[in-house]
Amino acid sequence: MQVSVTFRNTEAEEWFKDYVNERLAKLKKYIDKPLEAHVIMTVEKFRHVAEINLKAKGVNIVGKEEAKDMQLAFDAVMDKVERQVKKHREILRHHKSATVRKPELASTTSLQDEAVAEGEEERGRVIEIRKIVVEPMSLDDAILALEGSKNPFFIYRDLSSENVSVLYRRDDGNYALIEASH
Repeated sequence: MQVSVTFRNTEAEEWFKDYVNERLAKLKKYIDKPLEAHVIMTVEKFRHVAEINLKAKGVNIVGKEEAKDMQLAFDAVMDKVERQVKKHREILRHHKSATVRKPELASTTSLQDEAVAEGEEERGRVIEIRKIVVEPMSLDDAILALEGSKNPFFIYRDLSSENVSVLYRRDDGNYALIEASH
């Protein structure tokens, strides 16, 4: 990571540059390939303004905060930038999982830890999300696909009606069909 620190209306202090480099190095675990970070520290009378411009592959994050002390201003802007980087990482993770285009059921993410972290109730949580591609086929083809699968249900698009249908295996060995209509 290439870090440049600029001081405006104040003297550059080595200990502060080391502190900035140390805090910015922690962002490496959130961004794949950080390219450049530019930190601008400005002093205007009793205001200390810290600004961070972080440019990485596919992301440009900017944060600006002010405080009574230079270190406090930098810590505040660093917290803000870290939140933005984490949010960007989550967006990328969910975006990549949404682009799964396989016909098989694909497990994309587990929300159990997030639900507990947000303090949601124990009952009725979503613990797994699966994305599938709904293929057009006939009922006979769907029955064959369900028989060849270990899943208890099969989702497909009916050729004749163009509606999404769910075929599932009942406990008695027969099949049940649920048809969605517009």
